[in-house]
Amino acid sequence: METSILLVFILIGVTVVLFVTEFFPVDKIAFFIIAALIVSQLTTAEEAISGFSNPAVITILALMILAVALEDNGVIEWLTQLIKKLKILPLILLTPAFMIVSATISSFISTTAVVIIFLKIVSQLAERYNFSATKLLMPISFAGILGGSCTLMGTSTNLIVNAVAQQAGVASFSFFEFTWYGLIFLAVGIVFMSVASHFLPKDKNTDLQTTYDIESYIFTVKVSETSDLKGKSISEVQFISEELATPLKLIRDKKVINAPGKYIEIKTGDNLVLMSSFEHINTIVQQHDLIINEKRRESQKNTFGDGDIAAQSDMTYIELLILPGSHLIGNTLKKIRKMSLNGAYPIAIKKRKNLRNTTERLIRKNIKDIRIKPGDRLLIELQEQHINKLRAIDNVAILNQHDYSRQTPKRRKITALLILLGVIGLASSSFLSILSASVLGVAAMLLFRLISLENIYHRINWQIIFLLAGMIPLGIAMSNSGADLWISDQLQNLLINQPSYVVIGLLLGITMILSGFISNNATAIILTPVAIGLAAGLNLEVKPFILAVLFGANFSFFTPVGYQTNTLIYGTGLYKFKHFLVIGGLLTIVLWVCGTVILTKAL
Repeated sequence: METSILLVFILIGVTVVLFVTEFFPVDKIAFFIIAALIVSQLTTAEEAISGFSNPAVITILALMILAVALEDNGVIEWLTQLIKKLKILPLILLTPAFMIVSATISSFISTTAVVIIFLKIVSQLAERYNFSATKLLMPISFAGILGGSCTLMGTSTNLIVNAVAQQAGVASFSFFEFTWYGLIFLAVGIVFMSVASHFLPKDKNTDLQTTYDIESYIFTVKVSETSDLKGKSISEVQFISEELATPLKLIRDKKVINAPGKYIEIKTGDNLVLMSSFEHINTIVQQHDLIINEKRRESQKNTFGDGDIAAQSDMTYIELLILPGSHLIGNTLKKIRKMSLNGAYPIAIKKRKNLRNTTERLIRKNIKDIRIKPGDRLLIELQEQHINKLRAIDNVAILNQHDYSRQTPKRRKITALLILLGVIGLASSSFLSILSASVLGVAAMLLFRLISLENIYHRINWQIIFLLAGMIPLGIAMSNSGADLWISDQLQNLLINQPSYVVIGLLLGITMILSGFISNNATAIILTPVAIGLAAGLNLEVKPFILAVLFGANFSFFTPVGYQTNTLIYGTGLYKFKHFLVIGGLLTIVLWVCGTVILTKAL
């Protein structure tokens, strides 16, 4: 074995150990790889930094920007609302239905973004309909991984494998070239997880309100002249009929109607006292053009003026937990609003749940006259730069900070969605490459002012970009030193007289195992050149070997660290490592057998 090949193996070994132990962040590891390649002269300096200009890396960066644009312009929220309608299905059908939706969206949008959406939706549905979120989150994550494997732009791994193969002289994959294989794997995964989900654990606490012993926020909104609620009866208001908010009072011309009936018509100027979660408060106010705390809004307008958008846009919401000994205890919400809270303004109250704080009792009280007690929460509004001043208030705890968001105009949503569909259409029709289509998509987003680069800089996951930029030169070093051919020769000697299914099965299995412990992108970069060399040495069709690496690198199910979506759901605390090892491990074995059979037939 030549010295250069040995150096490559040592570098790969150290890299794998660093990835597994997470001793350094992945972006720092990537820089170490670049530096090591230059010092060891396994590549030139230009080759060592070539990952930053690699078409696959730039494509992934452009797709990340498009994903941020979709989120900022309400397209992701649109999808969220559509997915929520699946709640009408019986629970036994929710698992396959959610898996199909997750897989479909993940074929074109970042799988991680899709799973984050489902994390929010499933948590809300589980709380409202009293079922276990654990029964759905793992199937959804696995379906996102399987769905992302169906198209060329579905995951960054697919793009990386295609780029490495192109560098080796293999013809590029088309957009849907391996979709049929992916759909077969997806169908197998849906059937398996629909059955296996019954063996997943139940949530220890499915009722979050009982867990935290706290009721929803109580707040007041005024119906504006432009609100779509005016003229509707209480029963016709969607967020009330869907039980996203409970109407406690309707105040009209200083007259109070407790627990307003469903046939009462809402008029301009009415004040509604509602009880709901913060997430629903924000959505309700923005979507229906309601005024929350009119006096506060008027003071802001007088202070900042209508044109000072920057001064108003830095507002944020903070949840304060009232601790024993706080000077706020015993005061009413009306009095607290007149007190100095270091620039903060209380807009809602969440009462600690007990025998006295029933909904009926709260209805009989004026929201301004509700007294603060230990364990209550205040939702306050203030400018972000004043958050630190809250820490000066004794015996309160800052729990959560929420974005101060505004309703996105429908035209912006439609424009952003059309741009995404245009990117998909251009790329899938082979009229343009995915790189060209995605760059044009970003340009269109900028042209229509749907995104700003200043915002994008803070939202992109630069760790992934640097990881790819550092790992791609490692693949070049394998080629320069001949390490890929050496490994291929050893495997070729081992498998020379073996049937094709043994060769494909071994390559697929090795890839699956390695991707369970290190980045799936790193796995793909290391093993794609090996697969190409092995196919050439055995005089077999090369693309099934490349697909074995592509699917094997994606199919990381038996650990929570191999794929980012698995890490996300593992981080919720709902699962243990053994759940991935058993359920994910069995799915890995099933897909390994299925993949070996399918890819062998493609030879």
